[in-house]
Amino acid sequence: MSPANEPRPSKAERTALAREKAREIREEQLKKDKRNKLLIGWGIVVAVVAILAIVALVVTSSIRNNAPVADEGPTPANANINGGVTLLANSEVAKADAGTVKIADLPSAPASAPADLVAPGAEAEAGKPVKVVLYVDFICPICKDFETKYKEQLATLRNAGKISVEYRPLGFLDRQSSTNYSSRAANAAACVVNQSAEKYSDFIDVLFEKAPAEGSPGLSDNELKKMATDVGAKNIDTCVDEKTYRPYVKYSTQHASVLGITGTPTVFVDGKQWGKGDSAQTPFDQFLQAAVDAKA
Repeated sequence: MSPANEPRPSKAERTALAREKAREIREEQLKKDKRNKLLIGWGIVVAVVAILAIVALVVTSSIRNNAPVADEGPTPANANINGGVTLLANSEVAKADAGTVKIADLPSAPASAPADLVAPGAEAEAGKPVKVVLYVDFICPICKDFETKYKEQLATLRNAGKISVEYRPLGFLDRQSSTNYSSRAANAAACVVNQSAEKYSDFIDVLFEKAPAEGSPGLSDNELKKMATDVGAKNIDTCVDEKTYRPYVKYSTQHASVLGITGTPTVFVDGKQWGKGDSAQTPFDQFLQAAVDAKA
């Protein structure tokens, strides 16, 4: 029998079919709504868990970064008691044995600021190259500007054996960072010189190149670790995580304050502070070159 000859459904049958179709559509919609609610519910749960994980990470990092630092601790190999590491020609670093520092061993600050700053170990030495000592902070924008402007001259004279360059990283600007970045970066630099002295110069360069804005949280410990790896240093993960040389950085920073150093960069050339007294109006490149010429 052809469709044309099939009996047409009655009105009651058509109504029943329409109702059944409507019921099926409603049931399908209810299932769909239920699935959507479940997905939304699980989505909210996942989002909340992710937010809680991020908050926990931030809190944990904040606690770790701002935990009290001991008043006594080790010095890295190849660094001196004054908080410095001395770069010689090319990638060579002046060798030194590891030791210990104690805040209690620091002298008391003078009653009044000295008229002329004296940095121990920065004095001119007979028969030796001109000695440049730089007190720096790795989140200090003026330090970055100084390094950018003069690092080529410093490297050229150093590689020619005419000067040595000693970096003394400080934590002066920890108060300008919610994560104590200055001290964390200085600690990372100490980790590098202890593990891979020949990579110290490269690491200092990248710390200044990637120096974060003053007042920002700064780079994370993981970023500092990667930067060290990228310049070819041995793994410093444990050293950074355990803040091995933070007491050393603390000691160096307080030592600088006792000496009367109040800002960075503070620069000495053969024991004479640049930018003060007679050198107040002399550009650093000229000040340095005059000292080199005097020893020629």
